[in-house]
Amino acid sequence: MIIKAFDSKVVIVTGAGQGIGFEICRQMAKEGAVVLLNDLDESLARHAAETIQEEGGNCIAYAGDSSNLTFIEHLVNSAVSKFGRLDIVIANAGITLFGEFLSYPLESFMKVMNVNLAGTFFLAQAAARQMKKQASGGSLLFTSSVTGHQAHKNLAAYAMTKAAIEMLAKNLVVELSPYKINVNTVAPGATITERTASDPDYESTWSKLTPMGRAANTTDIAKAAMFLVSDHAKQITGQSLIIDGGWSSISPSPF
Repeated sequence: MIIKAFDSKVVIVTGAGQGIGFEICRQMAKEGAVVLLNDLDESLARHAAETIQEEGGNCIAYAGDSSNLTFIEHLVNSAVSKFGRLDIVIANAGITLFGEFLSYPLESFMKVMNVNLAGTFFLAQAAARQMKKQASGGSLLFTSSVTGHQAHKNLAAYAMTKAAIEMLAKNLVVELSPYKINVNTVAPGATITERTASDPDYESTWSKLTPMGRAANTTDIAKAAMFLVSDHAKQITGQSLIIDGGWSSISPSPF
């Protein structure tokens, strides 16, 4: 009998209809996890879950707003009611709204803060409350960005949230370690996804700017994420892993 790395682990991943979140779900399901896949877009969530199911994975779509407290509670409660526990939560949902600092509107600012910060904070809170009840604890992972480490034009609000998410992970070490819950972040650099692929110059531009000679793909990020929530990383907590092919070491601007 082949024992897979995430056999019977119950996992929630938000913002997973496509891109990095989807690939995390896909890879974890391949390794035996039961995955609750969330996306705001119902059709994306359903199609993503069906794709994983067709590959033999155990994946259920949960469409909804991952920054809405009522939906967050529903998501966590659904995992526990259906499968009896919650082992891993990956707060991947986030939005990027570009804009110059001097003219950035309040509406855009509050939307970025709500999705990126409040969504991550309160999902972690709801998950940790459940994990506290479990003798085995659990793992939390947040999706940050290299922009939380290096300045990037027209991303002041977004960058704030990513730096804050990393500080949240560090701060939660104090409160969650006694319950055997570890919490970390991944900070992707330039990554080829459905969104970035819509820019015909994105891959060539970032391949030139990245020391390793290429932009990341979603599997690069997913594999790193899987390590940080695996049993191999239980002694790693409060850390942020930058996955950018070396870009943040030299930080050349695309502008």
